[in-house]
Amino acid sequence: MFGERFSKRTGRTVNPELEGEKLGAPIDSLERERLLTNHLPDVRYIAQRIHERLPVQIPLEDLVHAGIIGLIEAVDRFDPSKHAQLATFARFRIRGAILDSLRSTDWSPRSLRKRARAIETANRTLIVELGRSPSEAELAQRLSMTLPKFQHLLTELNGLNLGSLDSSTGFDTQEELADAQHPNRASDDPFFSCLKEELKSLLTEAIGVLDERERQVVSLYYFEELTMREVGAVLDIGESRVSQIHSLALVRLRERLEQKLRLSSTEASTTSAA
Repeated sequence: MFGERFSKRTGRTVNPELEGEKLGAPIDSLERERLLTNHLPDVRYIAQRIHERLPVQIPLEDLVHAGIIGLIEAVDRFDPSKHAQLATFARFRIRGAILDSLRSTDWSPRSLRKRARAIETANRTLIVELGRSPSEAELAQRLSMTLPKFQHLLTELNGLNLGSLDSSTGFDTQEELADAQHPNRASDDPFFSCLKEELKSLLTEAIGVLDERERQVVSLYYFEELTMREVGAVLDIGESRVSQIHSLALVRLRERLEQKLRLSSTEASTTSAA
C-alpha cells in the first residue's frame, strides 16, 4: 500500500498516516482493541531493550506486563485533538510504566549505587589531573581495583544508567522527544530551533570525549537502535564487553554534559551581573 514502510524497530509494516492517527471522535471499543494490538510489538521491543541492561534475575515478562499497562494508559489517555502521534505518546508511556515498576521494586542495591558514584568521582578527578578522559586501567588503579574486577563492576552498573541520559525522557531519539513536547510547534519556531541546535551542539561536543570504541557503541545502540548483542556482533566483541563500554561511556558523557551546563550557568550569571 502507498505510504507504508517497514519498521526495523518493531518488525512490522506501518503506515505513517495511521501511526499518527488523528481521530475526530473518541475511539470505540473495536478501535481501541485495534490500536492496542497494533502497538503490542512496541511493548516487547522496549521491554527487551531495558531488560538487557538489568540483572538476570529480573524476569522479562514482568517488564512486558508493566509495559502493557503503560500502553493501555496511552490509548485511553490519547487526545487526537492535540495533533500528537499516538505511536510517540505510546512509546513514552510504555517506557515510563516499565521504569516506574523497576523503581518501585528498588532492584539496585545501595552498595552498587555507592560504587557507581565512586567511579564518577574518580573519573572527574582524573580528568582534572590528566587533562583528558582516563582509561579503564587508570580508573581501576585509582579505585584500587584490578582491571578485570573494574570491568566486572561496569557490567553490574549497566542497569543503573536506566535513569539517566537516554531514558530520563523516555524517548529513544531527540526527534521523538521534540515531537512529544511540541506536537503543535511550527517548523520555523525560532525559540525551538535555537534550543534544538544548542542541545545538538552540546551532545555532539560531549560525544567527542569518548574514544573510538565508545563512540561506536553509543552510535550503534542509540542511533541504529541495535541490541547489545547485535552491537557486539558488529564490533566482534562479547555482549558483556559492550555492556562495560556502554556503562563507562555514559559516565563520561554525563560528566561532560554536567560540566558544560555548569559552565553555561556560570557564564549566564556573569553576563547578568555585568
